[in-house]
Amino acid sequence: MPLFKNAQGGEVIDIWADAGCNDLFGVLKDDGVIKEAYIAVCNETMRELYYDFEVLYELMQHIPQDKARYHSIAWALMEACKVLRNFTEEEAKEARAILAPELSKEGGHPSLTISAIGHAHIDLAWLWPIRETIRKGARTFSTVLALMERYPDYVFGASQPQLYQWMKEYYPSLYQKIKEHVFKGRWEPQGGMWVEADTNITGGESLIRQILYGKRFFKKEFDYDVKTLWLPDSFGYTASLPQIMKKCGIEYFMTIKLSWNEYNKYPHHTFLWEGIDGSSVLVHMPPEGTYNSSAAPRAIIKAEKEYLDKGVSDRCLMLFGIGDGGGGPGEEHLERLKREKNLDGLVPVVQEPAIKFFQRLEKNKNKYQTWVGELYLEKHQGTYTSQARNKRYNRKMELELRELEWACVLSFLISGYPYPQNELERIWKEVLLYQFHDILPGSSIKRVYDESLARYEILMNEVKELKQKAYLSWINTLDVGEMVCPVAVINSLSWERDEWISVEGQWLKVKVPPMGYTVVDASIHQRQVCGLIAGDNLLENDKLRIKFAADGSIESIFDKEYNREVLSTGSFANKLAVYDDKGDAWDFPIFYDQIPCEFFTLQSASFYIDGPKAVANQVYRYGASTIEQKVVLTLGSRRVDFITKVDWHESNKMLRTSFPVNIHTNEATCDIQFGNIKRPVHRNTSWEMAKYEICAHKWVDLSQKDYGVALLNDCKYGYKVLDNVIDLNLLRSATYPDSEADRGVHEFTYALYPHPGDHVEGGVAREGYELNIPLNVIPLDACKNGAMPREKTFMEVEARNIIIETVKKAEDSDDIIIRLYENSGAGTKTKIKFYFTFKSVCLVNMMEEEIEMLNMEKNGVELYFRPYEIHTLKVSTK
Repeated sequence: MPLFKNAQGGEVIDIWADAGCNDLFGVLKDDGVIKEAYIAVCNETMRELYYDFEVLYELMQHIPQDKARYHSIAWALMEACKVLRNFTEEEAKEARAILAPELSKEGGHPSLTISAIGHAHIDLAWLWPIRETIRKGARTFSTVLALMERYPDYVFGASQPQLYQWMKEYYPSLYQKIKEHVFKGRWEPQGGMWVEADTNITGGESLIRQILYGKRFFKKEFDYDVKTLWLPDSFGYTASLPQIMKKCGIEYFMTIKLSWNEYNKYPHHTFLWEGIDGSSVLVHMPPEGTYNSSAAPRAIIKAEKEYLDKGVSDRCLMLFGIGDGGGGPGEEHLERLKREKNLDGLVPVVQEPAIKFFQRLEKNKNKYQTWVGELYLEKHQGTYTSQARNKRYNRKMELELRELEWACVLSFLISGYPYPQNELERIWKEVLLYQFHDILPGSSIKRVYDESLARYEILMNEVKELKQKAYLSWINTLDVGEMVCPVAVINSLSWERDEWISVEGQWLKVKVPPMGYTVVDASIHQRQVCGLIAGDNLLENDKLRIKFAADGSIESIFDKEYNREVLSTGSFANKLAVYDDKGDAWDFPIFYDQIPCEFFTLQSASFYIDGPKAVANQVYRYGASTIEQKVVLTLGSRRVDFITKVDWHESNKMLRTSFPVNIHTNEATCDIQFGNIKRPVHRNTSWEMAKYEICAHKWVDLSQKDYGVALLNDCKYGYKVLDNVIDLNLLRSATYPDSEADRGVHEFTYALYPHPGDHVEGGVAREGYELNIPLNVIPLDACKNGAMPREKTFMEVEARNIIIETVKKAEDSDDIIIRLYENSGAGTKTKIKFYFTFKSVCLVNMMEEEIEMLNMEKNGVELYFRPYEIHTLKVSTK
């Protein structure tokens, strides 16, 4: 780091040491003692000679020895060495003069040009806590700005508005300098997401909020409309992403991570990526395969050699600098690039913003091939399960925020309740932070999760309090008549629900309209429940009969309504298996299931009836761990719930459950954000074999034409589906980078759901939502009788396959935003009905920018959905 341009001697130097109790990759070495640091006078001529020599010598090493260029460089290097006897200033100048002709030789008309941009991949948490990342950001960005003063061609880019927000809060003068360089065009804001998020586990609405808040930040702070999604290091990419990108105004996608594939090589570096709805975006993977390029000749040569699409594209991208923990480009990167602009033997390199690169790349868009569906990473499948408590909190927080926004809109419509916009944005942004691709997947150190779990608990309590406050603004204005124990039951889902609820020990069967509420009297005793059996290793309701084996597993599930066995012949379901898992937080071996597993041992089992529920309560033990599981069969329901509490104290083990079902099919249907995808259940090809663990959200379904079975869950993501067996990964206990990962108590529910027909006819998506989003029950004051009706719906959709995912206030007005999507893969025209006073309805994009006004009918609008299409409406009530 230069201190003075011309030191005279006697200057005073203040040295500030910025130190943290961390070390490279989290491993402390030599007690963190600094080994060496010097203040020295740099001989500029000798420094320039060093980079002249380095670039030419490395270039020569990559040129065939029978080429004239090889020999001319070798001769020049040798001649330069001959004059360097005492390494004086004069000798250095003479050596540089000898090398200058070789550095001045230019290439001809290039078939490929590399666009280079400075980059510092900064993990917001990983092997260090979040607070250290803030300091890493300041150090990195300070270095960038200092080097920009010395290198006029230098262009740097950085993603993650969260990082910029920290700079604004903690280092305001540094942030002001960043802003100045953005406006000069030297610094490029990249990637529309609030953080470089995971896209496997993160929910659909969260992915939209990542871009909504990210793009709004860059627009407000820099007047910059980001058009690129920048996820170099996330662990695979959901097939829902292209549509979300397009409807957020993002056209281009950059990633590196797919080059990490374990078994198969992606066939393109530049291609169009088509999502589940048919939307497509332009993708580029820098062919060097790293976001930490050295920018040395070897990097340029590798990029040209490896670029799979150089026949149809004359451009590729290079990200140079030091990353993961930040740092960014150093002097060495920029000195090399200064000499490599158009150097004979290398393709030319231009430093420019990534957006300019993508705009050039787009000109040949019609020549590029298309990849359809998910961009699956053949690595890091363990991250679908690692740090289970964190994943559970993320799912629950996403759904609680959905409920809170709905509650606040409902309260605004009914009573004019002020919408807590600032509180919601603050909470959302912190939840989005924890979706960073090394936090939510479970690949950070222990301290990261100690901190995130503590914050999740605080945020969850705050969200629940805000929701309660919103409902209390109007809930006691409902008509309760002569009810003795009135309760309001609120349904935030877009279809009618007919379910059992428990109020102060009293079971009630309630029917609640879509997106609305009903009032019932909990003092009215329900008629005696009939048709349930619990005992002698048997549970039975009016739909299903379940027989348990002596070890606690299930040996039969008989569908009484359709007169068929659900499980395959001779098989046992829900055997709680423990596999050796010698992997780390990221990975476990593909052959893990070829090594004999062990099982939890049943310690006790009791069977009883609780109102409308037949229950088997089982206690298991394995090693130092215990499981208490309630298997629940509810009257009138086809769903078998496994309500589970695990006290887990194993190391290098993996807990799984499986269900061999009586279904023959070649593919599984897997729930993902805003839809579902089909995946093969066989291993015919290496691509299929590599997907030995897959990610799904609320359910995975195996169906043949007449019948199917789904496995639902409330916070799990890792599945294996092979032939007719659905296998769910429940817990892992890797020892790196968190030596205590997932030890402790876990609570979760999964459920088996046999159904007629395929997943659409069987209503699997609705069942998955209902498992995850229970009805909201609020006691009312019997002494406060209001004028509002006892039952009301506020909006509904006529088509069964259209789901209202989100209802919120608009970001910049008091209008209401309603987000809906098609869930079955069918083009659908339907009517959306509103049962409140409204003035107009506008179709908007996900940034809430107007597309077109819709024609209003009596109480709603009609809308067409492509398969899996997401629509966003803005409803004006004033």
